Amino acid sequence: MSDPQPRSVTRSHAGPLDLPVAPRNHGMPLELDWIREVRINRSAVERRAATLRTRRTVKKEWQAAWLLRAMTLMDLTSLSGDDTPGRVRRLCAKARRPVRTELLNEMGAGQLPIKVAAVCVYHTFVGTALEALQGSGIPVAAVSTGFPAGLSPFEQRIAEIRASVKDGAEEIDVVITRSHVLTENWPALYDEVRLMREACGDAHIKTILATGELGTLRNVARAALVCMMAGADFVKTSTGKESVNATLPVGLVMARAIREYWERTGQLIGLKAAGGIRTAREALDWLALVKDELGDAWLRPHLFRFGASALLTDIERQLEHFVTGRYSAAHRHPTA
Repeated sequence: MSDPQPRSVTRSHAGPLDLPVAPRNHGMPLELDWIREVRINRSAVERRAATLRTRRTVKKEWQAAWLLRAMTLMDLTSLSGDDTPGRVRRLCAKARRPVRTELLNEMGAGQLPIKVAAVCVYHTFVGTALEALQGSGIPVAAVSTGFPAGLSPFEQRIAEIRASVKDGAEEIDVVITRSHVLTENWPALYDEVRLMREACGDAHIKTILATGELGTLRNVARAALVCMMAGADFVKTSTGKESVNATLPVGLVMARAIREYWERTGQLIGLKAAGGIRTAREALDWLALVKDELGDAWLRPHLFRFGASALLTDIERQLEHFVTGRYSAAHRHPTA
Protein backbone atom coordinates (compact mmCIF):
# COMPACT_ATOMS: atom_id res chain seq x y z
CA MET A 1 0.00 0.00 0.00
CA SER A 2 2.74 2.42 -0.92
CA ASP A 3 1.51 3.89 -4.21
CA PRO A 4 -1.05 6.71 -3.78
CA GLN A 5 -1.83 6.76 -7.50
CA PRO A 6 -4.58 4.32 -8.53
CA ARG A 7 -3.78 1.80 -11.21
CA SER A 8 -6.24 -0.20 -13.23
CA VAL A 9 -7.82 -3.23 -11.69
CA THR A 10 -8.02 -6.38 -13.76
CA ARG A 11 -10.57 -9.15 -13.78
CA SER A 12 -8.60 -12.35 -13.27
CA HIS A 13 -5.66 -10.42 -14.76
CA ALA A 14 -7.39 -10.56 -18.14
CA GLY A 15 -7.66 -6.88 -18.97
CA PRO A 16 -7.72 -3.35 -17.58
CA LEU A 17 -10.70 -1.73 -15.97
CA ASP A 18 -10.44 1.93 -14.99
CA LEU A 19 -13.59 4.02 -15.30
CA PRO A 20 -13.51 7.82 -14.83
CA VAL A 21 -17.18 8.15 -13.88
CA ALA A 22 -19.58 6.38 -11.58
CA PRO A 23 -21.07 3.29 -13.22
CA ARG A 24 -24.72 2.34 -12.85
CA ASN A 25 -25.73 -1.13 -11.84
CA HIS A 26 -28.52 -2.47 -14.04
CA GLY A 27 -29.14 -5.39 -11.73
CA MET A 28 -30.18 -8.89 -12.70
CA PRO A 29 -32.92 -11.39 -11.94
CA LEU A 30 -32.89 -12.77 -8.41
CA GLU A 31 -30.85 -16.00 -8.28
CA LEU A 32 -31.91 -17.83 -5.14
CA ASP A 33 -29.52 -20.72 -5.76
CA TRP A 34 -26.60 -18.30 -5.61
CA ILE A 35 -27.88 -16.85 -2.34
CA ARG A 36 -28.40 -20.28 -0.77
CA GLU A 37 -24.86 -21.34 -1.70
CA VAL A 38 -23.23 -18.54 0.26
CA ARG A 39 -20.99 -19.79 3.08
CA ILE A 40 -18.81 -17.69 5.38
CA ASN A 41 -15.97 -19.00 7.55
CA ARG A 42 -16.16 -16.49 10.37
CA SER A 43 -12.86 -17.42 12.03
CA ALA A 44 -11.01 -17.15 8.70
CA VAL A 45 -12.60 -13.77 8.00
CA GLU A 46 -11.63 -12.46 11.42
CA ARG A 47 -8.05 -13.73 11.05
CA ARG A 48 -7.73 -12.07 7.64
CA ALA A 49 -9.14 -8.77 8.93
CA ALA A 50 -6.75 -8.85 11.89
CA THR A 51 -3.74 -9.00 9.56
CA LEU A 52 -4.50 -5.68 7.90
CA ARG A 53 -2.84 -3.60 10.60
CA THR A 54 0.27 -5.78 10.67
CA ARG A 55 0.70 -6.40 6.93
CA ARG A 56 -0.05 -2.91 5.66
CA THR A 57 1.59 0.17 7.14
CA VAL A 58 2.46 3.50 5.56
CA LYS A 59 4.62 6.24 7.01
CA LYS A 60 5.61 9.85 6.46
CA GLU A 61 4.81 11.26 3.00
CA TRP A 62 3.09 8.06 1.89
CA GLN A 63 0.75 8.22 4.84
CA ALA A 64 0.01 11.88 4.13
CA ALA A 65 -0.81 11.00 0.51
CA TRP A 66 -3.17 8.23 1.55
CA LEU A 67 -4.88 10.50 4.07
CA LEU A 68 -5.47 13.11 1.39
CA ARG A 69 -6.99 10.34 -0.72
CA ALA A 70 -9.22 9.37 2.20
CA MET A 71 -10.55 12.95 2.34
CA THR A 72 -11.65 12.74 -1.30
CA LEU A 73 -13.59 9.54 -0.51
CA MET A 74 -15.73 11.01 2.27
CA ASP A 75 -19.45 11.51 2.35
CA LEU A 76 -19.20 14.36 4.87
CA THR A 77 -22.24 13.75 7.01
CA SER A 78 -24.50 15.49 9.50
CA LEU A 79 -27.47 13.40 10.63
CA SER A 80 -28.31 14.75 14.06
CA GLY A 81 -31.67 15.69 15.45
CA ASP A 82 -30.36 19.18 16.21
CA ASP A 83 -29.11 19.94 12.68
CA THR A 84 -29.84 23.47 11.49
CA PRO A 85 -29.46 25.25 8.13
CA GLY A 86 -26.45 27.08 9.57
CA ARG A 87 -24.74 23.84 10.57
CA VAL A 88 -25.35 22.35 7.13
CA ARG A 89 -23.89 25.44 5.44
CA ARG A 90 -20.78 25.18 7.62
CA LEU A 91 -20.54 21.49 6.75
CA CYS A 92 -20.67 22.36 3.06
CA ALA A 93 -17.96 25.00 3.47
CA LYS A 94 -15.79 22.31 5.04
CA ALA A 95 -16.63 19.96 2.18
CA ARG A 96 -15.32 22.49 -0.32
CA ARG A 97 -12.04 22.90 1.58
CA PRO A 98 -11.55 19.97 3.93
CA VAL A 99 -7.95 20.85 4.75
CA ARG A 100 -6.40 24.27 5.29
CA THR A 101 -4.64 25.79 2.29
CA GLU A 102 -1.43 26.47 4.20
CA LEU A 103 -1.15 22.80 5.14
CA LEU A 104 -1.60 21.74 1.52
CA ASN A 105 1.01 24.25 0.39
CA GLU A 106 3.50 23.00 2.99
CA MET A 107 2.94 19.47 1.72
CA GLY A 108 3.49 20.52 -1.89
CA ALA A 109 -0.13 19.62 -2.67
CA GLY A 110 -1.60 23.09 -3.02
CA GLN A 111 -2.45 22.46 -6.66
CA LEU A 112 -4.51 19.36 -5.95
CA PRO A 113 -8.34 19.67 -6.10
CA ILE A 114 -8.92 18.26 -2.61
CA LYS A 115 -12.62 18.14 -1.77
CA VAL A 116 -14.93 15.53 -0.32
CA ALA A 117 -16.94 13.09 -2.43
CA ALA A 118 -20.40 14.20 -1.26
CA VAL A 119 -22.34 15.86 1.54
CA CYS A 120 -24.93 13.63 3.20
CA VAL A 121 -27.93 15.18 4.99
CA TYR A 122 -31.56 14.60 5.84
CA HIS A 123 -34.13 15.40 3.15
CA THR A 124 -35.07 18.63 4.93
CA PHE A 125 -31.63 20.09 4.20
CA VAL A 126 -31.15 19.00 0.58
CA GLY A 127 -32.01 22.47 -0.74
CA THR A 128 -29.74 24.17 1.79
CA ALA A 129 -26.82 21.92 0.88
CA LEU A 130 -27.37 22.37 -2.85
CA GLU A 131 -27.26 26.13 -2.50
CA ALA A 132 -24.14 26.02 -0.34
CA LEU A 133 -22.34 23.65 -2.73
CA GLN A 134 -23.28 25.43 -5.94
CA GLY A 135 -20.42 25.39 -8.42
CA SER A 136 -18.28 22.99 -6.38
CA GLY A 137 -19.17 19.79 -8.25
CA ILE A 138 -19.85 18.08 -4.91
CA PRO A 139 -23.12 16.10 -5.02
CA VAL A 140 -25.71 16.06 -2.26
CA ALA A 141 -26.69 12.67 -0.82
CA ALA A 142 -29.94 12.34 1.13
CA VAL A 143 -30.75 9.61 3.64
CA SER A 144 -34.20 8.27 2.96
CA THR A 145 -36.82 5.54 3.50
CA GLY A 146 -37.46 6.18 7.16
CA PHE A 147 -33.80 6.43 8.14
CA PRO A 148 -32.47 4.92 10.36
CA ALA A 149 -35.03 2.22 11.21
CA GLY A 150 -36.62 1.90 7.78
CA LEU A 151 -39.98 0.90 9.24
CA SER A 152 -42.26 3.63 7.92
CA PRO A 153 -44.99 2.57 5.42
CA PHE A 154 -43.46 1.52 2.12
CA GLU A 155 -45.43 4.06 0.07
CA GLN A 156 -44.10 6.77 2.37
CA ARG A 157 -40.55 5.57 1.91
CA ILE A 158 -40.88 5.65 -1.88
CA ALA A 159 -42.40 9.13 -1.70
CA GLU A 160 -39.47 10.28 0.42
CA ILE A 161 -37.00 9.07 -2.22
CA ARG A 162 -38.88 10.87 -4.99
CA ALA A 163 -39.05 14.07 -2.95
CA SER A 164 -35.29 14.10 -2.36
CA VAL A 165 -34.57 13.44 -6.03
CA LYS A 166 -36.99 16.19 -7.04
CA ASP A 167 -35.22 18.60 -4.69
CA GLY A 168 -31.89 17.84 -6.36
CA ALA A 169 -30.21 15.02 -4.45
CA GLU A 170 -27.92 13.06 -6.78
CA GLU A 171 -27.44 10.15 -4.38
CA ILE A 172 -29.95 8.44 -2.11
CA ASP A 173 -28.95 6.35 0.90
CA VAL A 174 -31.81 3.95 1.67
CA VAL A 175 -32.23 1.51 4.53
CA ILE A 176 -33.43 -2.01 3.88
CA THR A 177 -36.02 -3.86 5.93
CA ARG A 178 -33.84 -5.96 8.23
CA SER A 179 -36.61 -8.46 8.91
CA HIS A 180 -36.46 -9.58 5.26
CA VAL A 181 -32.88 -10.68 5.89
CA LEU A 182 -33.49 -12.20 9.31
CA THR A 183 -36.41 -14.27 7.96
CA GLU A 184 -34.55 -15.06 4.72
CA ASN A 185 -37.32 -13.53 2.63
CA TRP A 186 -35.02 -12.75 -0.28
CA PRO A 187 -37.76 -12.10 -2.88
CA ALA A 188 -39.26 -9.43 -0.60
CA LEU A 189 -35.86 -7.75 -0.14
CA TYR A 190 -35.18 -7.91 -3.88
CA ASP A 191 -38.55 -6.37 -4.77
CA GLU A 192 -38.13 -3.66 -2.13
CA VAL A 193 -34.72 -2.54 -3.40
CA ARG A 194 -35.83 -2.81 -7.03
CA LEU A 195 -38.71 -0.41 -6.42
CA MET A 196 -36.47 1.95 -4.46
CA ARG A 197 -33.99 2.00 -7.34
CA GLU A 198 -36.76 2.83 -9.79
CA ALA A 199 -37.87 5.69 -7.54
CA CYS A 200 -34.31 7.06 -7.54
CA GLY A 201 -34.35 7.57 -11.31
CA ASP A 202 -30.96 8.95 -12.34
CA ALA A 203 -29.79 9.34 -8.74
CA HIS A 204 -27.39 6.70 -7.47
CA ILE A 205 -28.77 4.43 -4.77
CA LYS A 206 -26.78 3.23 -1.77
CA THR A 207 -28.43 0.44 0.19
CA ILE A 208 -27.69 0.47 3.92
CA LEU A 209 -27.53 -3.07 5.29
CA ALA A 210 -27.30 -2.13 9.00
CA THR A 211 -24.87 -5.02 9.36
CA GLY A 212 -24.79 -4.83 13.15
CA GLU A 213 -28.42 -5.95 13.20
CA LEU A 214 -28.20 -8.82 10.68
CA GLY A 215 -26.93 -11.44 13.11
CA THR A 216 -24.30 -13.27 11.02
CA LEU A 217 -21.66 -12.55 8.40
CA ARG A 218 -23.49 -14.97 6.11
CA ASN A 219 -26.56 -12.75 6.33
CA VAL A 220 -24.40 -9.74 5.51
CA ALA A 221 -23.04 -11.42 2.36
CA ARG A 222 -26.45 -12.63 1.23
CA ALA A 223 -28.13 -9.27 1.86
CA ALA A 224 -25.38 -7.50 -0.10
CA LEU A 225 -25.78 -9.85 -3.06
CA VAL A 226 -29.58 -9.48 -3.15
CA CYS A 227 -29.28 -5.68 -3.07
CA MET A 228 -26.78 -5.78 -5.94
CA MET A 229 -29.02 -8.08 -7.95
CA ALA A 230 -31.85 -5.58 -7.41
CA GLY A 231 -29.78 -2.72 -8.81
CA ALA A 232 -27.95 -1.10 -5.88
CA ASP A 233 -25.06 1.11 -7.02
CA PHE A 234 -23.43 0.94 -3.56
CA VAL A 235 -23.80 -1.35 -0.60
CA LYS A 236 -23.26 0.46 2.70
CA THR A 237 -22.40 -1.05 6.05
CA SER A 238 -24.46 0.92 8.55
CA THR A 239 -26.63 3.88 9.38
CA GLY A 240 -24.20 4.88 12.13
CA LYS A 241 -27.04 4.57 14.63
CA GLU A 242 -26.64 0.87 15.46
CA SER A 243 -24.68 -0.37 18.47
CA VAL A 244 -22.17 -2.04 16.10
CA ASN A 245 -21.41 -0.32 12.81
CA ALA A 246 -18.61 -0.65 10.26
CA THR A 247 -16.09 -3.34 11.22
CA LEU A 248 -13.27 -4.79 9.14
CA PRO A 249 -14.70 -8.35 9.09
CA VAL A 250 -17.99 -6.98 7.74
CA GLY A 251 -16.09 -4.87 5.21
CA LEU A 252 -14.14 -7.92 4.06
CA VAL A 253 -17.32 -9.95 3.54
CA MET A 254 -18.99 -7.12 1.63
CA ALA A 255 -15.91 -6.49 -0.53
CA ARG A 256 -15.76 -10.14 -1.51
CA ALA A 257 -19.47 -10.14 -2.34
CA ILE A 258 -18.85 -7.13 -4.59
CA ARG A 259 -15.94 -8.92 -6.25
CA GLU A 260 -17.98 -12.08 -6.81
CA TYR A 261 -20.85 -10.06 -8.29
CA TRP A 262 -18.45 -8.24 -10.61
CA GLU A 263 -16.78 -11.47 -11.73
CA ARG A 264 -20.17 -13.02 -12.54
CA THR A 265 -21.86 -10.02 -14.13
CA GLY A 266 -19.18 -7.52 -15.15
CA GLN A 267 -20.98 -4.81 -13.15
CA LEU A 268 -19.08 -2.67 -10.66
CA ILE A 269 -20.63 -1.91 -7.28
CA GLY A 270 -19.39 0.61 -4.76
CA LEU A 271 -18.73 0.02 -1.07
CA LYS A 272 -19.49 2.58 1.63
CA ALA A 273 -18.11 2.15 5.13
CA ALA A 274 -20.13 4.19 7.60
CA GLY A 275 -20.43 4.38 11.35
CA GLY A 276 -17.71 4.29 13.97
CA ILE A 277 -14.74 5.14 11.72
CA ARG A 278 -13.22 8.04 13.62
CA THR A 279 -9.44 7.87 13.30
CA ALA A 280 -6.94 8.20 10.49
CA ARG A 281 -5.52 4.79 11.43
CA GLU A 282 -8.92 3.17 10.90
CA ALA A 283 -9.29 4.91 7.54
CA LEU A 284 -5.92 3.53 6.44
CA ASP A 285 -7.02 0.02 7.46
CA TRP A 286 -10.13 0.34 5.28
CA LEU A 287 -8.10 1.63 2.34
CA ALA A 288 -5.77 -1.35 2.69
CA LEU A 289 -8.74 -3.72 2.75
CA VAL A 290 -10.27 -2.25 -0.40
CA LYS A 291 -6.93 -2.15 -2.21
CA ASP A 292 -6.19 -5.79 -1.38
CA GLU A 293 -9.65 -7.19 -2.07
CA LEU A 294 -10.91 -5.07 -4.97
CA GLY A 295 -7.93 -3.25 -6.43
CA ASP A 296 -6.68 0.29 -6.83
CA ALA A 297 -9.50 1.41 -9.13
CA TRP A 298 -11.96 1.04 -6.24
CA LEU A 299 -10.06 3.72 -4.31
CA ARG A 300 -12.01 6.46 -6.07
CA PRO A 301 -15.18 8.27 -5.06
CA HIS A 302 -17.39 6.46 -7.55
CA LEU A 303 -16.57 3.07 -6.00
CA PHE A 304 -15.62 3.62 -2.36
CA ARG A 305 -16.84 6.03 0.32
CA PHE A 306 -16.45 6.75 3.99
CA GLY A 307 -19.57 7.98 5.76
CA ALA A 308 -17.82 10.33 8.14
CA SER A 309 -17.89 13.41 10.28
CA ALA A 310 -15.40 13.03 13.16
CA LEU A 311 -12.96 11.20 10.86
CA LEU A 312 -12.10 14.37 8.98
CA THR A 313 -10.93 16.11 12.17
CA ASP A 314 -8.46 13.35 13.02
CA ILE A 315 -7.10 13.23 9.47
CA GLU A 316 -6.49 16.98 9.57
CA ARG A 317 -4.66 16.60 12.89
CA GLN A 318 -2.45 13.88 11.40
CA LEU A 319 -1.63 16.05 8.39
CA GLU A 320 -0.74 18.97 10.63
CA HIS A 321 1.56 16.66 12.59
CA PHE A 322 3.19 15.61 9.32
CA VAL A 323 3.89 19.26 8.46
CA THR A 324 4.77 20.69 11.88
CA GLY A 325 5.73 17.69 14.02
CA ARG A 326 3.04 18.64 16.55
CA TYR A 327 -0.52 17.49 17.16
CA SER A 328 -3.06 20.28 17.31
CA ALA A 329 -6.19 20.35 19.43
CA ALA A 330 -9.32 18.99 17.76
CA HIS A 331 -11.13 22.32 18.16
CA ARG A 332 -8.67 23.85 15.66
CA HIS A 333 -10.35 21.78 12.95
CA PRO A 334 -14.10 22.33 13.29
CA THR A 335 -16.38 20.54 10.85
CA ALA A 336 -19.75 22.23 11.33
